[in-house]
Amino acid sequence: MTPGPTIETYAADALPAALAAQVAALEAHAWPGSQSGHDPALAPRAMVLLDGAGAVAASLALLYKPVPLAGRTYRAAGLSSVVTRASARGRGYGGRLVAAARAALAADPAVDVALFSCDRELTPFYEAAGFAVLPGAVLVGGTPQDPDPLATDAPGFDKNVLAAFFTADPAADRAAFTGARIPLHPGTVDRLW
Repeated sequence: MTPGPTIETYAADALPAALAAQVAALEAHAWPGSQSGHDPALAPRAMVLLDGAGAVAASLALLYKPVPLAGRTYRAAGLSSVVTRASARGRGYGGRLVAAARAALAADPAVDVALFSCDRELTPFYEAAGFAVLPGAVLVGGTPQDPDPLATDAPGFDKNVLAAFFTADPAADRAAFTGARIPLHPGTVDRLW
């Protein structure tokens, strides 16, 4: 009997070379021409879903940084580079991996909010994993010094900002983020996670 899929999490720099090569190939196929890897300043963690044969069927990165908003600094984490191998799509692997990422972030006492953007047509996929749209919210990327920072409301972007709050008062914190321009500023490598 073939074992079922498993999910493994690694600090990005501890991802075994064979798995890292598979993740890089998945990302190159999904986003041709983009660079693989994340800024070490964002403490990247790799989550991979391995199929029964031990091959990477889906992967994502978790990135972390403080985000100042509404007179407070939130400990934020974001999902980035979410991808499923083309031949493995339609089996629920991506949804299972994203739900596991949300559960891991909810269990992490060092995370107040999971926050990221996605193409609008992917919104139901992330909502099914427990994330919710932040109406009117805009993530502002790059660095604070960028004269023209990448933002989710930039011309040609069709993004929604999604979040899950893990604070003592999630409703109040959600209200602070709703409709806000959120200074994510993840840097020049991960200009917008």
